[in-house]
Amino acid sequence: MQQTQAPSNFLPQLLRTAGAWIVALLLFFPLGWLFLTAFKTELQAIHVPPLFIFEPTLDNFGEVQRRSDYLLYARNSLITSLGSTILGLLIAAPAAYSMAFFRTKKTRDILMWMLSTKMMPAVGALVPIYVIAQTAGLLDSLTALTIVFTLSNLPIMVWMLYSAFKDIPPEILEAARMDGASLWTEFRHVVMPLSVGGLASTGLLCLVLSWNEAFWALNLSSAKAGTLATLIASYSSPEGLFWAKLSAASLMAIAPIVVFGWFSQKQLVQGLTFGAVK
Repeated sequence: MQQTQAPSNFLPQLLRTAGAWIVALLLFFPLGWLFLTAFKTELQAIHVPPLFIFEPTLDNFGEVQRRSDYLLYARNSLITSLGSTILGLLIAAPAAYSMAFFRTKKTRDILMWMLSTKMMPAVGALVPIYVIAQTAGLLDSLTALTIVFTLSNLPIMVWMLYSAFKDIPPEILEAARMDGASLWTEFRHVVMPLSVGGLASTGLLCLVLSWNEAFWALNLSSAKAGTLATLIASYSSPEGLFWAKLSAASLMAIAPIVVFGWFSQKQLVQGLTFGAVK
């Protein structure tokens, strides 16, 4: 005879379920409100009390394209995100490989130092990086943003790839070396295929981080090389905030990466766990 669930477990389960729904609604509410506001007029957006039932309009999206050339900013975001991700992988993969399989007494210290650089506020490095970009003639250029995005994400990429490479059994590498494999052959034909999941997760996560980067985009670019973060900031004016148009621009900026993240959420979650210290 099947044993029924004990009544004493019902209340804790109900509380956990209710708590999970409350947290989910709190996290989703800003995005949901942004979505609603994007389809309102400016008068409806500032209406008190807030309107939940209204006649939607698409005028805000057309105004964003006419005023700001959304496709230009989207192209810049795509170029800088993909460029910084590819460049970062080209640098981080060999570095993580050497640290994972050719450890020294200073390897862990170097890894901790790299991770500690992420604890420094970005504004602390703004002045020297701005001066360097200005001297090199790279202000408001995609090259400068790509390099800065790469350097910003590099510590995370090295840590994640280091953890992925450490999971490879050393016996496989020893067998390849006994068969006469060179360092490059070992890296290309053994390490890379076995860590393709870690490489994909690292690339996906850093692509999202670069796409969402706002601080450097706002300070190192303007109209020519501005990303979607620059587009959103342009809707703040001395006259105030145009909430409906700002919401439409924000929705157009986050929609591609939200859809991308939804379809690759498994790889992203796996990537977030790669950097854990074991």
